[in-house]
Amino acid sequence: MNIVKKEHYTLITPTENSFESFMAVLDLKEFIHEHIILNLDSSFKINTTQLDSLSEISIAKKEHKTSFIIIAKGIEIDDLKDETLSVVPTLTEAEDTLEMDEIERDLDF
Repeated sequence: MNIVKKEHYTLITPTENSFESFMAVLDLKEFIHEHIILNLDSSFKINTTQLDSLSEISIAKKEHKTSFIIIAKGIEIDDLKDETLSVVPTLTEAEDTLEMDEIERDLDF
């Protein structure tokens, strides 16, 4: 797993060969107060069922007022069971989504 800390978020890119092996090593406890962008675009094929399994992480991040955004191309958002997951096709869109999340959180206070 490759972890890069940026100014406003932490970018995590799996180096594992499968989603299952990545999930076995993923531990986001140390990043609980950081915005996370998870780049699944170039690692391995992922399907909507696997993405839906990330819902618990997304819920926990929202409870801590932080963002959890997934980069994955070829995913139909309508096929996801959890409509609250933020799934985008590019890093640029992930950064834009993070910015929108921050604006939304600011308006809620």
